[in-house]
Amino acid sequence: MTLLEVGMEAPDFCLPETSEKEVCLKDFRGKWVVLYFYPRDNTSGCTREALDFTSLLKEFENSGAVVIGVSPDSIKSHQRFISKHGLKVTLLSDTEKKVIKMYGAWGKKKRYGKEVEGVIRSTVLIDDKGIVRFIWRNVKVQGHAEDVLRKLRELKGS
Repeated sequence: MTLLEVGMEAPDFCLPETSEKEVCLKDFRGKWVVLYFYPRDNTSGCTREALDFTSLLKEFENSGAVVIGVSPDSIKSHQRFISKHGLKVTLLSDTEKKVIKMYGAWGKKKRYGKEVEGVIRSTVLIDDKGIVRFIWRNVKVQGHAEDVLRKLRELKGS
């Protein structure tokens, strides 16, 4: 498998969202896409990240972007997560981890001093033509949504 790199065409995929409708990356051509991968619904870091993206969603939309979160959680888990926290971002369910792996967001990481396999918090910024423009790997949640918005505006020249 080729490692995802800036300048490559973003691999297309289709995954179910919370209404159980299939959402495909190609559906967003003409818009920029903030595609973020996170480990698990309702954990402190993942909740903070989703809330941060939700709080800035209007600004992302005004900059011509959509924000999509992907985790291996089920649709039902996503529905509860959205309802509990009033989230506005689109969440997709990748229970088989195919897209997570395709985008390089699965691998070994340290947790509580042990090496485990899991979702590596990552964000990919895809332009309106489907090209990967920026990648954040091993994301630290604090200030990340703001960094992504800043980079989006910089790359768009707005």
